[in-house]
Amino acid sequence: MELIPAIDIKDGQCVRLYQGDFQQATVYSDDPVAVAQRWAAQGATRLHVVDLDGAKSGRPVNTDAVLAIVRSVRIPVQLGGGLRREEDIAAVLALGVERIILGTIAVENRALLERTLARYGDRVIVGVDARDGMAATAGWTETANISAAALIEKMGELGVTRIIYTDIARDGTLTEPNYSALQMLVHSTGPAIIASGGIAQVEHLQHLATLGVEGAIVGKALYSGAIELPQALAALGEGRIV
Repeated sequence: MELIPAIDIKDGQCVRLYQGDFQQATVYSDDPVAVAQRWAAQGATRLHVVDLDGAKSGRPVNTDAVLAIVRSVRIPVQLGGGLRREEDIAAVLALGVERIILGTIAVENRALLERTLARYGDRVIVGVDARDGMAATAGWTETANISAAALIEKMGELGVTRIIYTDIARDGTLTEPNYSALQMLVHSTGPAIIASGGIAQVEHLQHLATLGVEGAIVGKALYSGAIELPQALAALGEGRIV
């Protein structure tokens, strides 16, 4: 299982939100590039970058910071937030981003999603964010009329190979992941699942590994020091399951 540090950018700063609430943002650094370099130096194999301003506005905002991150590290970067137009998707991929994360258009613009999948294949990840089991869109500010599980099933039928599943109620809370929901989503014939939300300790990562998820995105636990990246990577590498 791949451990992927998160870098959420708001107003050019590296922040973490509590349950996706833009009014409850904690600033951890005013230099996202330095944060990216720190995680890379500590052994991260990939970075998960979210343009929070882009997610809220509907188009990329923090592209200068994203470009600086991509240029500053030698590990792949996946990016989400505000990617709802073909020209914006092409533009961020041109920055050197390896994977793009699409959320709102998966619910609201199926034709664009299908064109993007046809063009970019497995460079496309769909982010499915769940609030009380229902899919949320527009930077988590709106709730769609479809369950997260049903949306993931539809994405698999369209050829999506990878899903990031976030339980909004757990995100930024340092409680624990929603194991039961994740276990129901992992199928050998369905998209690979990357877990996000609620991870607070190495034992949570080890438990996730037993569920068969492909990866886990960790944010607040790294920034608060609850999880030390080198030790977590070592524990996962050694396969010490609890």
